[in-house]
Amino acid sequence: MRQYEHIFCKSEFSGIPVRDAWWAEYRSVGGGAVATSGRSSSIESGLHTARCYTVAVDSPGISCQSFWAVSLGEILENEEQNVAFPKMSPSKTDSRRGCVRPPHFDILWLPRAAMRSVEGDPSDCVLVVGVSRPKMALAILTVMLISLFLTFHLIYDSALNSLQTTTQDHTRPPLLLLSRRLYPAAARRLPQAIIMGVRKCGTRALLEMLYLHPMVQKASGEVHFFDRDENYNKGLEWYRMQMPHSYYGQITIEKSPSYFVTPEVPERIRAMNASVKLLLIVREPVTRAISDYTQLRANAATASPALPTPPPKSFESLSLFPNGSINEAYRPLAISIYHNYLHRWLEVFSREQILVVNGDLLIEDPVPQIQKIERFLGLEPRIGTHNFYFNETKGFYCLRNETSDRCLRETKGRKHPRVDPNVVSKLRRYFGEHNQKFYELIGEDLGWPKNNAGFSVLLYK
Repeated sequence: MRQYEHIFCKSEFSGIPVRDAWWAEYRSVGGGAVATSGRSSSIESGLHTARCYTVAVDSPGISCQSFWAVSLGEILENEEQNVAFPKMSPSKTDSRRGCVRPPHFDILWLPRAAMRSVEGDPSDCVLVVGVSRPKMALAILTVMLISLFLTFHLIYDSALNSLQTTTQDHTRPPLLLLSRRLYPAAARRLPQAIIMGVRKCGTRALLEMLYLHPMVQKASGEVHFFDRDENYNKGLEWYRMQMPHSYYGQITIEKSPSYFVTPEVPERIRAMNASVKLLLIVREPVTRAISDYTQLRANAATASPALPTPPPKSFESLSLFPNGSINEAYRPLAISIYHNYLHRWLEVFSREQILVVNGDLLIEDPVPQIQKIERFLGLEPRIGTHNFYFNETKGFYCLRNETSDRCLRETKGRKHPRVDPNVVSKLRRYFGEHNQKFYELIGEDLGWPKNNAGFSVLLYK
């Protein structure tokens, strides 16, 4: 048995007298070529029988286009017909040049196509097509790589379905799977839920608590897309790229507390997603205002530490005019009048799309508030008492998952400065009417005190 890389044949044309049956083959040898020929009625291959001919006709002007190639593979020698394989004589070179390759045989992936004569007669030609061994090996390797790639995708799709159905309680999918390069189902998605405010009411703590749920992904920082024109003008694609990778079924959440008080934000969010779910976390207004003042004072102290700064003004002097009336323009107090801002949101979104979270209760007992949010977001209940522990030193709850315990940053839970109780009482009486209007909008009485009873000294951001 001899192995040949190529076998070339022609089709019989009616009306053309066939004088003798011939075959021809072409092999690549060290960068050159060796053409051999022999007389045979047929040559058998493992795939089919190929018949090859040279043609002698009365008219020497027969076109070489009547010849074509039909077979590649392992050719078995026909012992009965004693096929011989003589090399073509170098003297036949000129006559072989007389053959012209037909245009319709210009096959891109078979670049060695050529017309060659068999016995020196320019009219007796066969079409010779060659594929070198390296090219054939490259083609086989390419097919194998494509097959492996498709198999890899099928395995990952199966793993994704299994992961979604078998993930145990209190676990999060491995971060490796959330890389778009390594896990094809992962993608950056626009948020389906937004914590829109309020500043100094526990927005960061709320986001970190929700992130304990395996089906929640969070933006790493405050994106400020809808409230800052320089970001909003970059478009939704820029906004989407600020989001984390998530896979199908997860909820992406971002938080920017200034959304709540910025007039144009509700319409901009609706333009992105009219069915988005909104979380509004609030605290007792005076406590929130004092926490706001505390942060502003801390920021001012660290802004230019090398420069001398005047002593900070007290909360009392900023909240009240010298005649004792309320300074309603003082920003920390103005933000605490929640109903002034919620009106704008309810003009754009339905009440059912906004969940009001009691930030005071979130600090005291986080689990009931988080479970209420899980129901609102359509999440399976996963977060429980096992996810929290009370830190006696800090005075508030810290977070716990299956691998570690952690608290919020040191800037969380700052001690408030001492505020004159008479000023606290006056401010709470002032906010009493505003609180009642807020209760009417949300359909719930949050029970905030109307005097200085139960004043808090610690607050999450």
